[in-house]
Amino acid sequence: MSALWIAHVKVTDEARYMEYARRATGAIADHGGEFLVRGGPYEQLEGPDRPRNVVARFPSLQAAHDCYHSDAYQEALSFAKGAAERELVIVEEA
Repeated sequence: MSALWIAHVKVTDEARYMEYARRATGAIADHGGEFLVRGGPYEQLEGPDRPRNVVARFPSLQAAHDCYHSDAYQEALSFAKGAAERELVIVEEA
């Protein structure tokens, strides 16, 4: 079953975060991930407001997990640390 990678982000350092996004894009694609949402208009209904919302679909929960723990993604993630407040979850699709 496919899985969704759902991130809610408040960027605090645009330059560093854009470097993260550039590098993460390749790591995500390398694990079969495809972006469904990358920013755009949204309506915050509950919880903390995170104005950047990202959804990517992976072929499986394992592929999403492997992507997150890959060397390439972890290197990309080093640019997001201190540059954003984020929540990230992977969820298997029904």
